[in-house]
Formats: sequence, structure tokens, C-alpha cells
Amino acid sequence: MNCLLDPLDRAHSERSSEPFRFVPCEFRVKWAATNWEREQALALRRAVFCAEQGIFLGDDRDAIDDHAQLIVALSCVGGAPDAVVGTVRIHEESPGCWWGSRLAVHAAFRHHGRIGATLIRLAVSSAHARGCREFLAHVQSQNVGMFERLHWCSLQRETLHGRPHDLMRADLAHYAPCNTPCAGFVTRSGALTA
Repeated sequence: MNCLLDPLDRAHSERSSEPFRFVPCEFRVKWAATNWEREQALALRRAVFCAEQGIFLGDDRDAIDDHAQLIVALSCVGGAPDAVVGTVRIHEESPGCWWGSRLAVHAAFRHHGRIGATLIRLAVSSAHARGCREFLAHVQSQNVGMFERLHWCSLQRETLHGRPHDLMRADLAHYAPCNTPCAGFVTRSGALTA
């Protein structure tokens, strides 16, 4: 079976005439390799950073996108990729120093399958396999706790795009090198947290 019935929806559906909502039970996190993956990743970033958060007007793309590697989280239906539901980008700023940025997960999938954590894991692990000695990111304040649980430490507080951020560094000892980023990782839907 490739989809899970959302138990929260079942209770809701029993009270109303609305149909059940199905949730993919598997997500593949991998380096973006096709045009549709890249296009959906960029559209998701615009939805999160422009429309939802209002950080950028119209588009969040910048010069880093010209050389960054996009990573995508794909919802899978019947074992086949269906849609991009999460993304992050990585790039090597100088030899051995890598950065992650533009981490975004579709609002409807933020409590499914540890998508954000798995995106972070592949970002750091794939950079680690390519000689990364330091992996950094500017993390929005509301996400610092999640990064700390994933073995990141805060180096300093900053304001970027008018919002509080922490400059954070990953503890590479907790991220085994991943030499197969095009295959990536699979995570499964877990219990919903509301």
C-alpha cells in the first residue's frame, strides 16, 4: 500500500460528508536531476519565502542559484515521484566550506516523515562526501531548536532580510558522507502532530 489514510481526517470525515485525504507514506530526498524537479523546487521556494513569509517580493532567486545544487523531497505515490514537497540548496563557498540555504517544506507536509530533517541530513552528508570541512547556514529563529536537535550549534545571532536568524554550524561527526546523493534517502510518513 502506497498511501496512508490520515487518521485526523477519518475522524473529521465521520462527522461530515468530506472524503478521506490520503497522505503519501514515502518521501525520497535526493539531488534534483530533472527540469520538473528544479521547476517545482523553485516554485515551492516562491510559495514559502514570497507568498507565505513575505521575505522576498516575487522571487527569491539570487546569484547563488547559478552554481548551487538543489535538493528535493519528493512525495511518492505507487513508488513513483509525484510532487516536490520540500527543497534546500547547497553550495561550496570556498574549498571545504559549504553552505545550505532556502530550506522550504510545503505547509501541508511539515508534519510528515521528518522531511525537513532529511533534507538537512542529505545536504550535509552529500557535502561531507565532497570534502566539506565546515557546513554553515543562516537559520530563521523559529527553526533553531530543530537544527540544535540535529547536532548544529549557533555561532551568532544576526538579522537577515529584516528577520532574526542564527548563523549555525553542523557537527560533521553526526553526518556520515553520502556518496549517492542522486539516490538520496527515503523517509516515511509518521504520526501527524497537528
